[in-house]
Amino acid sequence: MPYFVPPAAVARKARKGLALRASLPPSRRGGTAVGVRRAVQLANRQRVSIHVVERMASFFARHAGNRDAPGWGEDSPGWQAWLLWGGDEGRAWARRILARERERDRE
Repeated sequence: MPYFVPPAAVARKARKGLALRASLPPSRRGGTAVGVRRAVQLANRQRVSIHVVERMASFFARHAGNRDAPGWGEDSPGWQAWLLWGGDEGRAWARRILARERERDRE
């Protein structure tokens, strides 16, 4: 099974999400326990499996509509969660990996 190291830009966004979440009172914190664990993994640039990359792509597909919500780009729960999963950089990275793996499977 292939493993992938998150790029530095993805790690930075995950760290930003963790810091933002930590700066807010518990009642305003976004993200789930899974999202926080994923952020720690990404922030530390730990190797992730293709299954994790698929989960990342799935998260971004489900939550792309949150971009229109109030507080996006500031401190909304949706924004926090987006950052925890690596932000726009994480979304692009997951898409690139999955496209490359699909191409490999066709060969």
